[in-house]
Amino acid sequence: MAAIRIIKKYPNRRLYDTEISSYITIEDVRQLIVDGEDFEVRDAKTGDDLTRTVLLQIITEQEQDGEPILSTQLLSHIIRFYGDSMQGFMGNYLERSMTLFMEQQQQFRQQMGGMLGQTPWTMMNQLTERNMELWQEFQRNLSGGLGRPTVKPETQQREAPKSRTR
Repeated sequence: MAAIRIIKKYPNRRLYDTEISSYITIEDVRQLIVDGEDFEVRDAKTGDDLTRTVLLQIITEQEQDGEPILSTQLLSHIIRFYGDSMQGFMGNYLERSMTLFMEQQQQFRQQMGGMLGQTPWTMMNQLTERNMELWQEFQRNLSGGLGRPTVKPETQQREAPKSRTR
């Protein structure tokens, strides 16, 4: 396994890629991400990990250009989770959701490459239905974790009395 690429950040905000022994731009760092490169950004003086800060800077710049991914409402919701008892859970949930989305996107691309009589809308509907199932499962697990029992609708129908007394 290759060593993680180290990028040093200097006080003058310049970034130095130790692998190629050259200064790079924030756009170059974004391209490393797009290319799937593993790297860390370290403060040149202290050695502190600045990777998250640089990633957030890239997101900020991308959000200012073109069509943003993160709506004001979504950002507000995320901010509300800071300091909340669910803060740790939310980060994990967002990460898992993004991983699942990326896997589904890859599946979608593969299916589009070999379209076997399905329309793109049919495939999107299947992915949407799968996302809804996962979301409903997540909500059931969340409510179960808060002390409320979870009962699937089909279980409720089986357990319901079959005759009524008038």
